[in-house]
Amino acid sequence: MLYNLYKIDMLATKRVAITESVWADLSDLRRPGETFSQLLEGMIEHEKKARLIDQLKKIADEGDFVELPL
Repeated sequence: MLYNLYKIDMLATKRVAITESVWADLSDLRRPGETFSQLLEGMIEHEKKARLIDQLKKIADEGDFVELPL
């Protein structure tokens, strides 16, 4: 007996309600050939990094640090 194993990628399609103005703004931000999913993935990554940087700046500004001996 021969068995063929295939990797199956499941793509879930979800719908998100947005206003026409948001749709237009998103459309303007897309690069040629870029899907809305790719655009949103990039925006999410950018936002995650921005939030991390903001949190690190807050810690640096408010933190009470002591020098460690070498």
